[in-house]
Amino acid sequence: MVFARDTEVALATAAALVNTLGRDADRLTTAAGLDEFVARWEFTGARTHDAAELAGTRALRPVLRRLWTAGDPDVVAAGVNALLAEAGALPQLVRHDDWDWHLHATPPHAPLATRMAVEAAMALVDVVRAGDLDRLRVCAGEDCADLVVDLSRNRSRRYCDAGCGNRANVAAYRARRAAS
Repeated sequence: MVFARDTEVALATAAALVNTLGRDADRLTTAAGLDEFVARWEFTGARTHDAAELAGTRALRPVLRRLWTAGDPDVVAAGVNALLAEAGALPQLVRHDDWDWHLHATPPHAPLATRMAVEAAMALVDVVRAGDLDRLRVCAGEDCADLVVDLSRNRSRRYCDAGCGNRANVAAYRARRAAS
């Protein structure tokens, strides 16, 4: 394990949220789509299920992409600090559902987008502190701009989960066969 479990999940969740704004289509356009995302990534706390909640969550995506791709710890730290200050984050240890002790920095009644922003910011705190910004990447796929969090021991993950690695391997195989 590279980071604590909650940090790894928060990083994967942040990448998944940003990746809902895909190269071909926006995959987070309805309240039902947000409900599915929230259920898949096991967000807890209050929900309004309204257009404002959806808009707030969608507006978070470019903010997280900028932090993810900044590459400069000073820039990431400034952005993280801004997110945490805006939310009035107050980290606290909590335990719920199937999760053992982990950090929450917002109350359960905070808006969903605020909780998402703070969870991502808290995870980015760990990444910056560990000096591991190079684990935050953009997919190496030719036509892909999805975010990738490399949690592998040897720092070798280059592709997202949308099949880009498989497509690259098939293309390389075909190129080798054509050359021989």
